[in-house]
Amino acid sequence: MMRLEMKDISIGFPGVKALDRVSFTAETGKVQALIGANGAGKSTLMKVLSGAYSHYTGELHFDGKQAAIRTPRDAASFGIQTVYQEVDTALIPYLTVGENILVTHEKAFINWGLLHRKAEEILKSIHVNVPSKKLVQDLTLAEKQMVLIARAISTECRFLILDEPTAPLSHTETQELFRIVRDLKKKDVGVIFISHRLPEIFEICDQITIMRNGRLVSNHEISQITQNEVIEKMLGEKLVEQFPSRKSSIGEKMLEVRGLYDQEKIQDIHLHVREGEIVGIAGLVGAGKTELCKTLFGHTRITAGEVLLKGRNLNLKSPHQAVKNGIALVPEERRKEGVLVEEAVSVNLSAASLGQFAGGLSFLDFKAERGKSGEIVKSLGIKTPALETKVKNLSGGNQQKIAIGKWLLADADLYIFDEPTKGVDVGAKKDIFDLIAGLAGRGKAVIYASSELTEIMGVTDRIYVLYDGRTVKELETRKTNEEELLFYSTGGN
Repeated sequence: MMRLEMKDISIGFPGVKALDRVSFTAETGKVQALIGANGAGKSTLMKVLSGAYSHYTGELHFDGKQAAIRTPRDAASFGIQTVYQEVDTALIPYLTVGENILVTHEKAFINWGLLHRKAEEILKSIHVNVPSKKLVQDLTLAEKQMVLIARAISTECRFLILDEPTAPLSHTETQELFRIVRDLKKKDVGVIFISHRLPEIFEICDQITIMRNGRLVSNHEISQITQNEVIEKMLGEKLVEQFPSRKSSIGEKMLEVRGLYDQEKIQDIHLHVREGEIVGIAGLVGAGKTELCKTLFGHTRITAGEVLLKGRNLNLKSPHQAVKNGIALVPEERRKEGVLVEEAVSVNLSAASLGQFAGGLSFLDFKAERGKSGEIVKSLGIKTPALETKVKNLSGGNQQKIAIGKWLLADADLYIFDEPTKGVDVGAKKDIFDLIAGLAGRGKAVIYASSELTEIMGVTDRIYVLYDGRTVKELETRKTNEEELLFYSTGGN
C-alpha cells in the first residue's frame, strides 16, 4: 500500500485564491471521493497533483517521503494519471483511438500493427468495443471518455484521478466503469473520484473528502456520513427543495416538429412546445437527444420533415439563422460549444446579442456591454472576480451559468437546454432550475433534454421519450414516473 499526502496546498490566480492550505490524503487500493460545490477547488487541487499547476505552495509526500511535482511528467513518474472532465481537450481528434491511447509509449520508429494490437488488448481488458483504427473525432462523448481511461491504465498507474467520469456515460456504461474501478482496487491502484452524483459516490467510494470555497471541510469514511450531511457540508447550509414550485400558464403553440429526419441519427421526430411550457426530451446516452437539439438549432442539415416556429416553416441551414428566428441553444459540451473559454465574462455574455451594443459606425458600446453583463452576473449569481476574468478560470457551474446568461440578453422565443446540469453541483443546479422556470413564467417555450430522469420529472410539464433517434412516447409529467420513463427509454413498447 502507498500513501499519498498533500499538505497545506495553496494556490492563487489573478483575483482568486483557489486553494487555502488544503491537506488531502489518498491510499492505493481504495477509492477516495473528492467532492464540493462548483468553485470549491476540487479540480484545482487535482491539477496540482497531476502537475498541471506548478506555482503552488505546500508539500507532497509519498509514503512519508517528500516529492517534487511541478509538471505532468513529474506526476507520471510517481504513477499519477488523470482523466479530465472535458474529454475533447485531452484527445487528439485527427488521430486514431490506438494512437491516442499509446501516444506517450512509442519512440521515433513506430510499428503501427503492434501499436493497434496493443491498443485493442487494452480496450478489450476493460470491455470497450471501439476499433483501434477509428478516428477519435468520429467517437461519441462516452466512447472518448472510455478511451481516456484506457490510456490512463495503459501505464504504470498507482493513482488514477477521475474528474466527473460518469457525466457522459449511460447507466450501463457507468456500471462498466465501476467494474473497472473495482478491478483497479484489487490491483492496488488508488482511485480519486470527483463527482456531483452522490448516489454513485456512496456506491463506489470508501472514503470522502469535502471541500468548500478552496478549503478542506472534513474527511469521513463513506459509511459514517449520509448524503444529506454531505450536501450540507458542501453548501454550508441546510438542504432546500431543489425543484421550483410553479403554476404553468400554457399559451399558444410555439414550436411544432413534423416527421423530422437528419443526416445521421434523427428519424421521424414529432413534437410540439407551447408558450410557457417546459417540455422534456428523455432518453439514455446515445438516444439522439443532442442530435435533435442541434438539428433544431440549424447545426445539422434536415433531410426530411418540417420545423415550424409560430406557424412559420423554418428552413434552417445554420445556427445563425436559428438565432435570427428566436431560437437559443445551451449545448451539452459547454467548453467546446457553449462558451469562449479564452475570452472575458463580459465578452461571452454579450456574444449572442452584439447588435444591441453597436453604436455609430457599428462600433461596440463597451460601457453598455459591461452594464448589461453586470446585470446578468448579479441576477444569476455568477461567481467571478471581475467581468474581465477569462471564462476558463471559472468553475464548471459558473461557466454553465454564462452559457445560459448570454441567451437572456438575446431574449429568444424558444430555449433548448441539452444536459444543462452536467458536472454542476446541487447549489448551481437549483439556480439553473429556477432560471428555467423563470423563462417559462415569461411565456418562453423551453425544451429540456436530459438523461437525468429525476430532473426531467422535477422541471417539466410534458415529456417525449427518445429511443434510437425516434420519439417513442409522449407523456404528461404529472401522470408518469421515472420507472415508466426508463421503460420506454430502454426500448419498452
